[in-house]
Amino acid sequence: MRQLLITAGLLLPLGLDTFALAAALGLAGLAQRDRLRITLVFTAFEAGMPIAGLLIGRVAGSALGEWATYGAIGLLILIGALMIRPGRDETGESRRLQLLASARGIAIVTLGLSISVDELTVGISAGLLGLSLLVTVVWVGAQAFIATQVGLRIGARLSEEIRERAEWIAGLALILVGLVLLGLKLAGL
Repeated sequence: MRQLLITAGLLLPLGLDTFALAAALGLAGLAQRDRLRITLVFTAFEAGMPIAGLLIGRVAGSALGEWATYGAIGLLILIGALMIRPGRDETGESRRLQLLASARGIAIVTLGLSISVDELTVGISAGLLGLSLLVTVVWVGAQAFIATQVGLRIGARLSEEIRERAEWIAGLALILVGLVLLGLKLAGL
């Protein structure tokens, strides 16, 4: 039950972030075939990066021992803070999204990696917390698929402010998850 709650707490921010990126792509008015391609790319990278992160986190967790949970909490708070910080490079992100909409081959791999760094960080945190690889990857993959489909389909109908607000809320949610985990750790739960 503990793992399910923690994984769910990690998924909400990831889902909001994925939705915001997909909604921005939805503005391009992609064909159904391109929407499917983007959905599969998002799902593959956003489910794959936590695998790498979990493996890194487990190795680091073994080395850190009792301090591993604090490392995971610190990473969650850091990535959340980076997501909400003012002055983020919105033009760089817009350019990546434009490229992703038309990318093929190795370019899509490079762009997929650039948009899934948050999932790598969350994977590292999940590894430090000792969460199950299978459960985490299945949940992250499912949320990525659903959030991408919803974002692509209704993205053209949403304002830029709403999409940016979803990313900001995702950052706050990661910080909140980190603080809840810190509280639970300090309380000995």
